[in-house]
Amino acid sequence: MNIMKRFLGTVALAVALVTVVPDRTDAQCAMCTLTAENATQNGNNQGKGLNKGILFLLAIPYLAAVGVGVLWYKKYRGKKTVTMDDEPIVLN
Repeated sequence: MNIMKRFLGTVALAVALVTVVPDRTDAQCAMCTLTAENATQNGNNQGKGLNKGILFLLAIPYLAAVGVGVLWYKKYRGKKTVTMDDEPIVLN
């Protein structure tokens, strides 16, 4: 249980740090930023597509990490058994 509290504390700290970070960060190279800004100013939607693609690529590793975490939790959580009439019964 102590490990779970430490894990939840770490997750809470990470969420708190993410919420404190400034609202806007530039995660594109200078050339991509210039192209996207010029394209949106001229009425072209390619810059918006570029930004959506970057967000999509950013989300995939987080979804994979969540999937691995869920699988790890389901596999390694403790099995609860009850002995009734000298026969163990698995509750999970």
